[in-house]
Formats: sequence, C-alpha cells, structure tokens
Amino acid sequence: MDKPPQQEEKHLFKIVLIGDSSVGKSNILSRFTKRQFNFDSQPTIGVEFATRSLTENGKIIQAQIWDTCGQERYKSITSAYYRGAVGAMLIYDITKQKTFENIEKWIQELKEYAETNVVAMLIGNKADLKAQRKVPSDKAAQFAENHTMAFMEVSAFDGTNVDLAFSRLINEIYQLINKQSLAENQDQSIQQQMQSRNNMQIQQSQCNQSQDTCCK
Repeated sequence: MDKPPQQEEKHLFKIVLIGDSSVGKSNILSRFTKRQFNFDSQPTIGVEFATRSLTENGKIIQAQIWDTCGQERYKSITSAYYRGAVGAMLIYDITKQKTFENIEKWIQELKEYAETNVVAMLIGNKADLKAQRKVPSDKAAQFAENHTMAFMEVSAFDGTNVDLAFSRLINEIYQLINKQSLAENQDQSIQQQMQSRNNMQIQQSQCNQSQDTCCK
C-alpha cells in the first residue's frame, strides 16, 4: 500500500516594516508580495499586511509582511504590531536625510516592543533616485554595521534589490531559528543525560544498601 505523501514543513515568519511616513514602506510591501508599484500610493491608515511564500533550504517559508503608518497617532497599536515579529526592516528614503536620522528612534521602539532576538535590517529605499541622494550609502552601511544589522539599498519603483533584501533577511531569520532550535535540543539532551546518570546513581545506592542489609 502506497504511503500518503508527507506534507512539506512550513514556517510562518512575521516581518514588520518600520520607518517614517512616505519612505515607501507600502510600495516595498506591494512590490514584494504583488510585483506592483502604486503611483497613487496614499499614507497607510492603521495596519495592513500581505504574504508571500518562498523556499529556503528546502523549507517553505510564508513571509507575512506588516506595514503601518509611521505617525504618532497610531501609537495605540504599536504593541500589537510588533507582537510575534521575527524580522524587521528599518526603512528610510535616501533622498531625505531626516528619515535616516529618525532610524535611531525606530530602533529604540523596536527594542522596546519587539522580542530581543528579532532580526533587523536597514533598508535605503528609492535607490532609483540617485541624483537626488542626500544619504551617502557608505554612511548608512557604517550605521548598520554599528548596530549589527545587514544593509541594502532598494527601489520599490523598479524592483531593484527588493526580493534580494527580503531573501537575505529571511535567510538570517531561518539560520537564527535553526541555531536556537539546535541549542534547545542540546540542552534537553544534556538534561536527559544528567537525569539518566542520577537515576543510575540512585539505583546503585539502593543496590549497595540492599547488599549491606543481606550481609548483616
């Protein structure tokens, strides 16, 4: 009798997009999940998300990408927005210096509300507007290195590096989760070995006591 086909293992990765309003978070979301760019994009009201499935090391990864408005009036949803996130893209506009300066603020918010092991990546959007650049790429790269983050410039407009950036972030998340899982398994194995050793010592002690009783 034929065995039923095994279902492929799937992982759900929640990734949040963080940054000032108008840096292009919604269009990065749309470019990655729908292969589209919205020329009439309006500021996000509240929260929205979309998903896309990828394969990483033979495993199916369902990337759930969350976008929120970068305005202070939506602070009430901040905690729920970050809950369960395993990855974050800190996004600025390479043509607007202030959006880059504000990344420090978004990093602090990420530290305050997200899990301590969330994987972060710095993203400079609108790379197609090089003639209007205000943030040097080497300055951003150094900033990312100082904060132990990967860095990449992308263009939601023409799609440059968008898939590559998500792929790199997802790979980092996958590797971290695998490492944590391996460490947990090793801890369990050590605990089981110690318990087994303790049980053997108890049994040996009981055996010795029994022999002493018989000899009296």
